[in-house]
Amino acid sequence: MRLLYVFGEAINNIRRNGLVVLGAILAVFVSLFLTFGTLIFGEIARVNTLQWSNDVRVIAFLRDDFRSTEQLRAQIGAWPEVAEVFYVSKPEAYQEALDMFAEDPATLRVFEENPQIAPASLRVRPIDLDQYALIEQRLRNSLGVERVVSAGAAVDQIASIRDGLQVFFWVLAGALGVAAVALIANTIHMAIYARREELEIMKLVGAGSWYVRTPFWLEGMIEGVIGAGLAVAVAYGLYELALDNLQGAIPLVDIEVSRDFLRRWSAIFLGVGLAVGFFGSSISLAVHRYIRK
Repeated sequence: MRLLYVFGEAINNIRRNGLVVLGAILAVFVSLFLTFGTLIFGEIARVNTLQWSNDVRVIAFLRDDFRSTEQLRAQIGAWPEVAEVFYVSKPEAYQEALDMFAEDPATLRVFEENPQIAPASLRVRPIDLDQYALIEQRLRNSLGVERVVSAGAAVDQIASIRDGLQVFFWVLAGALGVAAVALIANTIHMAIYARREELEIMKLVGAGSWYVRTPFWLEGMIEGVIGAGLAVAVAYGLYELALDNLQGAIPLVDIEVSRDFLRRWSAIFLGVGLAVGFFGSSISLAVHRYIRK
């Protein structure tokens, strides 16, 4: 009976203050939706950055008159920051150019008329993506190397944009999280005030502190978990929609994350919603005079 009373009172409080409760739920929803979305975006960026780091090559184009290719290749392969190095001959470079510019007739004609303009090269993969600049510098100082290029700078820019967006969304989500706690605290404050006479009577007849406080804690946790559940459901749904419509549409970008990641963080966020509701309720219960006295 006591358990039914606690739940019944929590539901009644929510029904009495419907609009205020809705505001609190929406605040929890927005803050946790942004946070969950940021986590998914960060995981996509992490997976793709890892894939790009495995694929990034520093390309050293060799002079046509250079003959010590194998010696240079062995020398570069011995560098501590190099994971892999392989040689692309002029015929292989020519075929690669034909494939690369198959849809660019003007450029394709240039290579077809003069196959020798495609230079031989050494393709170098760093052990760590952060070391590509050091490898570039060492290659430029190597005998027989005419020009050095890499995609490392582009990857750095993408990672920088990712980190900046993550900081922005985390700060915004944090601010909205504080607002959610405040709104839940205000909702509980109003519920306590509306029932102030009933609470005084309950205390006069010997109701314990936990018996009086528990319905308000439960109310706050219900609001928090509803907001968190909505945030998880909407973020999950939007992600699935994006996966169905965008996967493969953006070149070189894989937007799929593991289901374990999504399930794990969904459970965590439901727990966060409960914690936000409990914390907001506790603030109001700690300061409200009708509860303290």
